[in-house]
Amino acid sequence: MKDNIIPNFEKRGGLIPVVAQDMRNREVLMLAYVNKEAYQLTLKTGIATYYSTSRESIWVKGETSGNTQKIIKILIDCDADALIYVVEQEGIGACHTGTRSCFSKLQ
Repeated sequence: MKDNIIPNFEKRGGLIPVVAQDMRNREVLMLAYVNKEAYQLTLKTGIATYYSTSRESIWVKGETSGNTQKIIKILIDCDADALIYVVEQEGIGACHTGTRSCFSKLQ
């Protein structure tokens, strides 16, 4: 990160929300969370790595499905407690339901 701004993991109990956004069309693909370990793994590998709140464990996006997210850029908000991962989405999509985006339902 060029500005050396470090996410504030302590502010919300160790988790920070992350929006994954497609690099090509800026479509919002999903919302997930990272803890410090998942964030550091993302920086190290260049592949989106998240913290599963339901399983209470680290998961690499696409590790089993093949629908990986290559990190292109990471944006951090002014309070250092939310992130946007601008990603190159590989595979059929980001959502575990098989759709491109988790935000595909219109009310």
